[in-house]
Amino acid sequence: MPELPEVAALAAYLTERAGGHRVERADPVAFSALKTYDPPLSALVGRELLDAGRHGKFLDVRFAGEPVLHLVVHLSRAGWLHYRDALPATPPRPGKGPIALRVRIDDGSGFDLTEAGTQKRLAAYVVTDPLEVPGVARLGPDALEVSPERFAELLGATHRQIKGVLTDQQTIAGVGNAYSDEILHAAKLSPFALSDRLDEAAVARLYEALRGVLTDALKRAVGQRSATLKAEKRSGMAVHGRAGLPCPVCGDTVREVSFSGTSLQYCPTCQTSGRPLADRRMSRLLK
Repeated sequence: MPELPEVAALAAYLTERAGGHRVERADPVAFSALKTYDPPLSALVGRELLDAGRHGKFLDVRFAGEPVLHLVVHLSRAGWLHYRDALPATPPRPGKGPIALRVRIDDGSGFDLTEAGTQKRLAAYVVTDPLEVPGVARLGPDALEVSPERFAELLGATHRQIKGVLTDQQTIAGVGNAYSDEILHAAKLSPFALSDRLDEAAVARLYEALRGVLTDALKRAVGQRSATLKAEKRSGMAVHGRAGLPCPVCGDTVREVSFSGTSLQYCPTCQTSGRPLADRRMSRLLK
């Protein structure tokens, strides 16, 4: 799933590559992905692409005009943006392929929004204000903008496992499954630790890890083409996606806890005093 660093990098690349160009075609391919109809997607045709930004994990592409229009996209778990230097002039046919939406600009290039797998959750909105998108309106403070004091308040206000708090977009925006594993590893905290029971030192470590992991990932991601972002993300991981491999910090074997449809990875030595975590559905939570 694209998270804050990857979405920021996609936004930067779109701005650099397509900023100042006009939209030649905007074609919905998987109609279920388009969540708004007024204004229609065709309203982007002829407009200049101004720039792109993000709101948490939502990509926001702005187009000139009166009013300015925003193409706001949530790529969900299996979505991606593929920029191509040459796109066909004819629209793609709706069908069972991965393309959900295509935007072609005036130099013949453009981008496809694609989604792999059978669970189609990619969502695209054409709006005059990003806050018209329900998911954007519900976002908590951005993970790279939240203050240490506000971060501590958010943790203390809920009695939940810290892994779930970090990935709850209404609490803190921008962090998903992968970077939450990395942040917790850097902070030396169990993913099952309870947010309102962390002492002051643990909260401070977690805040520094949040900032450090995301800032480092952002530096590596920005400047990458969309085609290389996924590999860059994987290359920087210490524990996420590395179950069975040695922890780069202590050498212990990275372990995994699986859930329905997802999993987490952690290092027992670094995070749980050497104790392996059992399946959450069958064991007591570890602090």
